[in-house]
Amino acid sequence: MRYILKTAVSLICIAALLLMIGGCAAKKHKYKKGTPATMRTYCVMGKTYKPTYVSIGQRMNGVSSWYGPDFHGKSTSNGERYDMYARTAAHKTWPMDTMVKVTNLQNSKSTTVRINDRGPFVSGRIIDCSYTAGKEIGLDRMGIASVQIEVLGFSGQIVEASVAKAMPVSQRQIKLTNFGVQVGAFRLAEGARIYQRKYAGLYPNRKTIIRQIHDEEGYPLNRVWIMGFGSEEEARDFKICQDLPGAFIVRE
Repeated sequence: MRYILKTAVSLICIAALLLMIGGCAAKKHKYKKGTPATMRTYCVMGKTYKPTYVSIGQRMNGVSSWYGPDFHGKSTSNGERYDMYARTAAHKTWPMDTMVKVTNLQNSKSTTVRINDRGPFVSGRIIDCSYTAGKEIGLDRMGIASVQIEVLGFSGQIVEASVAKAMPVSQRQIKLTNFGVQVGAFRLAEGARIYQRKYAGLYPNRKTIIRQIHDEEGYPLNRVWIMGFGSEEEARDFKICQDLPGAFIVRE
């Protein structure tokens, strides 16, 4: 009897544990609407991609493809669930939730999409349209096509051309929050200048600067910063991706 009671208690404990695990798993994968867009630098197949800030009216030409059933319901890069019937698209570097006009240069058909994913990671291709958006410009039959893409707005909102022209330049583009990565600190200014030239050459698209502070005893300390990251997460990913173990995150 005691054995049976002990066994029953054990089974109840196991069942409770399984329920807890199941509950945690469900919570972990639950999608919350309004997941923040990301501008984090990331690596795919050994290549680093740095999301860029764009302006209304900015254009890019290249090749478009489309993706459908195989990805339907799976998570996109900004945390949403991919819906092949919605008008969305993947772009390697343009900001999430940017509104983009896609024009098929081979038949003049166009559609408007919202960027919510990263890709396509195929040479020459600049955008990957959802099934519905792709079908509207003939990609379902052509597979791929030469296109022109144009920024129409941000945060899922389209800004009319006439309104955009009247807006100050600062409002026609997404501003960068200036996080950085400190890669060195030197008592002598010359040492900092050597590091500045080194990292400016390695990362010409970044701004490498020297910031001088004084310690408690009044001695100067010249710190070398690589600046221009949109968030702390983006700066941290850059540090990891570029294998800079001694570096740390700063903000100007």
